[in-house]
Amino acid sequence: MTRTSESATPHGWVSFVGSGPGDPDLLTVRAVELLRDCEVVVTEAPEQAEMVARLLGTHLDEDGEATGPLVVDGGFGEDGQPLTHAARAKVVLKHAKKGLRVVRLLGGDPFTYASGPEEAQAVAKAGIGFEIVPGVSSVSGVPAYAGIPLTTRDHREVTVVTCDGTVDWSRYADDRTLVLLSGVGQIGETAKALVAAGRPASTPVAVTRVGTTTEQATVCSTLADVAEDVRAARVAPPAIIVIGQVVGLRDTLSWFETKPLFGWRVLVPRTKEQAGTLVTRLRGYGAVPEEVPTISVEPPRNPQQMDKALRGLVEGRYEWIAFTSVNAVRAVREKFEEYGLDARSFSGLKIAAVGHKTAEAIAQWGLRADLVPESEQSSVGLLEDWPEYDEDLDPINRVFLPRADIATETLAAGLVELGWEVDDVTAYRTVRAAPPPAPTREAIKTGKFDAVVFTSSSTVRNLVGIAGKPHASTIIACIGPATAKTAEEHGLRVDVMAPSPSIEVLTDALADFGSARRASLVEQGLPVTKPSDRKPSARRKATSSR
Repeated sequence: MTRTSESATPHGWVSFVGSGPGDPDLLTVRAVELLRDCEVVVTEAPEQAEMVARLLGTHLDEDGEATGPLVVDGGFGEDGQPLTHAARAKVVLKHAKKGLRVVRLLGGDPFTYASGPEEAQAVAKAGIGFEIVPGVSSVSGVPAYAGIPLTTRDHREVTVVTCDGTVDWSRYADDRTLVLLSGVGQIGETAKALVAAGRPASTPVAVTRVGTTTEQATVCSTLADVAEDVRAARVAPPAIIVIGQVVGLRDTLSWFETKPLFGWRVLVPRTKEQAGTLVTRLRGYGAVPEEVPTISVEPPRNPQQMDKALRGLVEGRYEWIAFTSVNAVRAVREKFEEYGLDARSFSGLKIAAVGHKTAEAIAQWGLRADLVPESEQSSVGLLEDWPEYDEDLDPINRVFLPRADIATETLAAGLVELGWEVDDVTAYRTVRAAPPPAPTREAIKTGKFDAVVFTSSSTVRNLVGIAGKPHASTIIACIGPATAKTAEEHGLRVDVMAPSPSIEVLTDALADFGSARRASLVEQGLPVTKPSDRKPSARRKATSSR
């Protein structure tokens, strides 16, 4: 029997994926899966490339090369001119015909006021398989983020209109809700036409620009005044316009633009690896976090001490190993992998973690911490819960303590007082990072950041050392008394201090500060501004009067 050979022609695949109006958190689970598995991503706007980078991060293969999909700009050609739908479809087909898995990212929803249908037809004509992954359309997503429902029990009809200059507005004289696309430039003429058609001049209008992003801003007006109000607010595309009685519900339902830290640019002096939880929580409160590494973690200058301790661990020399940071867990794990060891070497060894984050890092290794302080997540808290050495119960009296070169000796000294012998080993060094780019340094010094979040005394010292002191208008938030003291020693005024030393508690405390500040401005009848909006002279005057 003759076996038929498979075709040598590679078979590509194209996924037309809706990326939503702007907020990357609106991506569907299916969209995220496809982005992680694809080989090529074709975008249509620069912010989509930034979204892919944020979502996927940078990964290195075993040769140290960056991995991940190839991101292709489908918005503009090599000549710098915008690509037509047909030209963009050719870009997609170019890669799909090579047998590659291609994700074509489209703003909003692929099949709602987008070029998805035209491009999908071109792919189908070429015989390439494809799929459609719906996304959140700006038609519904932006009003929702502005706190405006398009339909209610009393207003069930909604019409979407693209303002191309040929619309017969007399068709929309009733009280249905209107959603206007591409209408900012001609809103004055549109409003006049609707009033002439019979709509009351008092009909509410909302114009929301760059919706679902932290730059979102909404102008609420009426048909009579909207042209003047839009002009005064200098509203520019992209914007979504909603006309109808549903706009009145924004006063009650506005949830996004009223977040405690909405639009605040917050400086996070930590590496991306360390700042994950803090950044996610800040974004949840509406902030725009920006990581600036202040330290770099490097191996110890003399690795022999660490090598000796690891041999002792494998040989059963220790009763306990105490991890005081995620970096300590990482340093020991890297050494294990260097020697071809794995978690089985911890058999019979008790493990202590200084806090829940360190315990999570241990768990990712397939291990479980036997001791995590219940109250204070610190060396002091760990000591409070640490058992005294009992020669009848503890066959071995030695503790392995891998830590940073700059760590205090509090834990080691306390363990000795409890009767334990401690191998206090430098597992890694923390050195000051290189200064951030000049624009970032300038922003720090001139008050372009609304707040800075300090999670340790070293982040204060190192940030001031590599970038200078934050401006007087910048809100200073510290994780605890020791960090606050260091900040004050460097001439900084501490505005927020966490009631307990936790990143989550610190972020919540900053959000509470933002909420109270916003409420105060509203109560005084003042516009809601960010700290960076305030004039430096006004801030200094206010500070001196405290």
